[in-house]
Amino acid sequence: MRRPIAIFMIFLSLVNVNGIAQPANTQELGRWEMQAKRVTIIRDNWGIPHVYGHTDADAVFGLLYAQCEDDFSRVEMNYIEKLGRTAEVKGQSALYADLMIRLMIDSNAAITDYQKAAPWLKKLLVAFADGINFYLYKHPEVKPALLNKFQPWYPLLWTDGSIGAISTAGISETELKDFYTGSKSSPTAINYSEENLTGSNGFAFSPKITASGNSILYINPHVSFYFRPEVHMISEEGLNAYGAVTWGQFFIYQGFNEHCGWMHTSSGVDIADLYAEKIAKTPTGYSYLYNNRQVPVIKKTISISYHEVSGGTEEKRQHHGAILIPALFTHHGPVMAERNGQWLSLKANNRSITSLIQSWQRTKANSFAAYKKVMALNANTSNNTVYADAEGNIAYWHGNFIPIRDKKFNWSKPVDGTSTATEWKGLHPVEQTVHLYNPPNGWLQNCNSTPFTVAGKYSPNKKDYPAYMAPDAENFRGINAVRVLDAEKKYTLDKVIAAGYDSYIAAFEQLIPALLSAYEKNHDTLLEAPIALLKKWNLRCAANSIETTLAIEWGQKILPAIMKSDAEEDDAGQVEKTAYFARTATSEQLLQPFKEVITELGKNYGTWQVPWGSINRFQRVSNSPEPSYDDAQPSYPVAFVSSTWGMLPGYNSRYYKDTHKRIGIHGNSFICAVEFGKKIKAKSLLAGGESGHPDSKHFSDQALMYSKGQFKEVLFYKEDVLKHAEKNYHPGEE
Repeated sequence: MRRPIAIFMIFLSLVNVNGIAQPANTQELGRWEMQAKRVTIIRDNWGIPHVYGHTDADAVFGLLYAQCEDDFSRVEMNYIEKLGRTAEVKGQSALYADLMIRLMIDSNAAITDYQKAAPWLKKLLVAFADGINFYLYKHPEVKPALLNKFQPWYPLLWTDGSIGAISTAGISETELKDFYTGSKSSPTAINYSEENLTGSNGFAFSPKITASGNSILYINPHVSFYFRPEVHMISEEGLNAYGAVTWGQFFIYQGFNEHCGWMHTSSGVDIADLYAEKIAKTPTGYSYLYNNRQVPVIKKTISISYHEVSGGTEEKRQHHGAILIPALFTHHGPVMAERNGQWLSLKANNRSITSLIQSWQRTKANSFAAYKKVMALNANTSNNTVYADAEGNIAYWHGNFIPIRDKKFNWSKPVDGTSTATEWKGLHPVEQTVHLYNPPNGWLQNCNSTPFTVAGKYSPNKKDYPAYMAPDAENFRGINAVRVLDAEKKYTLDKVIAAGYDSYIAAFEQLIPALLSAYEKNHDTLLEAPIALLKKWNLRCAANSIETTLAIEWGQKILPAIMKSDAEEDDAGQVEKTAYFARTATSEQLLQPFKEVITELGKNYGTWQVPWGSINRFQRVSNSPEPSYDDAQPSYPVAFVSSTWGMLPGYNSRYYKDTHKRIGIHGNSFICAVEFGKKIKAKSLLAGGESGHPDSKHFSDQALMYSKGQFKEVLFYKEDVLKHAEKNYHPGEE
């Protein structure tokens, strides 16, 4: 049943482009200044903020102030997105991205949660807003793009820290727009690129396979560069957490305290479902069939504003307009799309106060028992967890928030919305989910891959769990991790880091033999020398490797064909699809893209013999969310490749219209290896540097180290922080 076209109401006005922070009242200013005096920020020689407060709330206040110092624009933009107000900054192109957020994240529910929050949590939420607002008060030269005053309920819009925290169960923005406008877009081609097929790594090592007899955790998220900074939070209420924090959030997302550490990888667990609704037109709107009776479809009008910038540099102005959308809901959730004549509603849990509580409480867990108690909240919707602690435990949990469902339905597809049989039946307790504690082999790994290889032959058994609990396919990183981690029996921090940077590219075990076989059947003098090189290649990447250049450039050309190949299994992942492609591809499918690579390299560089590091570069010259790059500006050669191809560290690079070199944009961001013992020992590395200001020495002081995978020592204890202190101040007194 086609939806009627939404009514657009447009209001035009002219407003000043730059927002101005709202002035503080006397009561607020007094509160801010008193709290600032209870907070000390010590910046070490890498610019990392070590935030010391009397209370947890003080530490939160100081952390947000420090984040704003380093990159206020990213703090603000994350909340503009979660408020569904991006179109007010980026224009009409973001209208339906905003609608998707508004349908799935209810600001009114967040406000209600804040009002009902426990006193301890409300203090943290107030401190969050106060820290940002005090920064804006102290820095009137900083002009917010939109949010002139932050509210304490904002963190309740985004409660688990993940870059992919919102689950749409596969509904695209195009489908959403088509439904609410009554239009029908042409099918959008899926862009299969290295950036879309990447992820994160987490490794844990038990005392039985470490040289020191202490457990070790390896933290290796792969995200867009500069998405998370490195921070340290300490209070006199038991908080002492170090790690990566997502811009604008007040808890350490991936990190450790003196007792335990946690690394999150994005999970494929089914946490959201689509319901096919049977709709009927009524005199007043629509109804849907449920449990043999007609139930009214709920309509809520959503107003989405947008701004369009116009005018010259002397007088920039914005045309201000808005659209009103009659959003539709069933008891399952918002109606998101229409497929095959059926409306699809979405049931999900994209924000919750319990999730925020869990995110905070894990940072203060002081034992394995305490961490398991936090996991028992069952509110983390998007993450797997790799864990290690000072007691010598290692553990893995695949997902956390997992609804109980009737196993006779295929939950990977829309289910019948008319029946009570498809309702969720509570949540699986942790004991029923896929997890593993202290396996005999002494190590655990997850690379956004199946949990059924998490500890090699000691992994959980797939037959013991419903399909919706672990639909994740194996990937080449997972295959490589099992191979690499099983090779060492006396791990140290440096050996863990070396394992995490293993240079083997597992995917080409299948692809190169297929290419060589095709060449043997169809000799081509153009390819003779390149093929001869690949015949001798050890499948390891290196900055001076011509073979790496040939393989990666070729791999990118055939990747769409790989991902579209019809592997035998419906839920086949890249490993199965690659194997199928290697077995069934024609010589033309294999050799023609390779010829194109040879021709293009010759055209662009004068020769096909191009070492990988000469074109694969790391550069940071701009902090814009859509940064520019320049071949003429300094950059560093990088030996690493995209984790799509099975290399454990992630480094996704691509060409830009004004560059002849591939510039890294995604992959390893904050990387850390931590050893738990009587004292914490840790090493870390951050893409580029801590600061978002190009004029700061900490904007790119880790760039060369990053390009080589060379780590710095983590300063966890105050005496060490003070020895390397660069700046020591209270917020507002810097």
